[in-house]
Amino acid sequence: MTHRFARLSALAASAVTALVVLAGQPAVADQEAPLPTAFDRAAAARDVPRDLLVAVAYAETHLDAHEGKPSASGGYGVMHLVSNPTTHALEKAAELTGLPVEKLRGDTEANIMGGAAVLRAYADDLGLDEAARKDTGRWYQAVAKYGNASTPEVARLYADAVYEQLGLGIDTGGVVVKPQEVTADRGQYAKARDLNAAVGVGILSADYPPANWVPASSSNYTASSRPSAYAIDRVVIHVTEGSYAGSISWFQNPSAQVSAHYVVKSSNGEITQMVRDKDIAWHAGNWTYNTRSIGIEHEGYVNNSSWFTDAMYRASAALTRAICDKYGIPKDRSHIIGHNEVPGATHTDPGSYWNWTTYMNYVTGGGTPSWSATIDNSSAGFSASSNWGTSSYSSQRYGADYRFANPVAASDPAWFQAAIPSAGTYKVEVWYPADPGYNSSAPYIVATSSGNQTVYVDQRSGGGAWHSLGTFSLNAGTYNAVGVSRWTSGTGYVIADAVRISRV
Repeated sequence: MTHRFARLSALAASAVTALVVLAGQPAVADQEAPLPTAFDRAAAARDVPRDLLVAVAYAETHLDAHEGKPSASGGYGVMHLVSNPTTHALEKAAELTGLPVEKLRGDTEANIMGGAAVLRAYADDLGLDEAARKDTGRWYQAVAKYGNASTPEVARLYADAVYEQLGLGIDTGGVVVKPQEVTADRGQYAKARDLNAAVGVGILSADYPPANWVPASSSNYTASSRPSAYAIDRVVIHVTEGSYAGSISWFQNPSAQVSAHYVVKSSNGEITQMVRDKDIAWHAGNWTYNTRSIGIEHEGYVNNSSWFTDAMYRASAALTRAICDKYGIPKDRSHIIGHNEVPGATHTDPGSYWNWTTYMNYVTGGGTPSWSATIDNSSAGFSASSNWGTSSYSSQRYGADYRFANPVAASDPAWFQAAIPSAGTYKVEVWYPADPGYNSSAPYIVATSSGNQTVYVDQRSGGGAWHSLGTFSLNAGTYNAVGVSRWTSGTGYVIADAVRISRV
């Protein structure tokens, strides 16, 4: 797609500031600093929490600059500085830093400095003073604005993804963020619809009930009455070249002139439908194929395999299987194709890192995990002290009830015991009901082969569904594999409901 760049203006005072900040450091133009150093410098120069800056970059690009090439919505570099007809974050970064647009697009150190400047400007707009800026949770609304979302619900989706990453931790490209307790102050976004919520909580897709429904702009698709108007006989697989929330927001933007029927999230396989099956999404770049197909976008970039998770493959395959069953489409590679296989295609997605063998195996019903175990709080493998109460208050619970306890300065964990069949890599998922009164940073402990690892989860949102903590190396044997600790500075009841462990 074509991207137009808005007016570039540079403020002289900002240029002087940028020169002072970079004085005494290796010249950005001559030699890029390593990623960790670049984040450290930008965070210090703009008084932005360093780990939050990394989390924003990770949510946007997994810290991949993509050789200076733009995303689908016109975003550049690891900080995804956007320049399109309606969003001018790239130009704003140039004004704030005094650095040329060309450098912000193609130089990673400059790009990170620009992203930090934009984020800080949004914090200033919120009135965050020096003391408030030290509290990472207070930056939530600034992060939501950084995502350039079209609606409050998508802005919340974006910001929640960033803060979730702080709880999970990050270790990529030499940049490390340790899992940490953060209570996100959502402010006005606390009232926005939680698109991470379980089925039955949000507005659901009429065509595929496991998906949320967030409509694309009517300027980005053609209303129709398929399959009576046109037969549906293809599924086209795409990669967004952008983030999940960013892609949803882009399809809501009337200037995008592009859309897809469904978007799938990388980390947990969450699905949002944006165009009804009966209507014609503009996704294939070929009108005949648009009329005859369903388009599925997958969060990520074609040149970075880290986006293509097992959770994404399984969720997307289940969707494709349902589409094929509904419209009588054969489940084969002649009818389930990549965007690059559309006649006349100029796109390369899903690219060489997309594992068609795995995907088609899941579509046709294979690929069931070789071992999986679910431990509920009522299972024999669950144990907790008398300090943990029992409740059935929330309808988002797994099973008949769940456990709750007040946070204290002592671990007193509730444990989920599992019989791990052999040493290896396992995916750990947790289920909890969500409520504004539940814990903002609940510590989940995973007993890995190299020692306990803690992941922090905001139990105020995203409840009533399986929530991935990640993949971990586990030893064989029967032991307490996953725990929920009460030792947290987060506010609200700590919840222990259910755990699922699957070999990968």
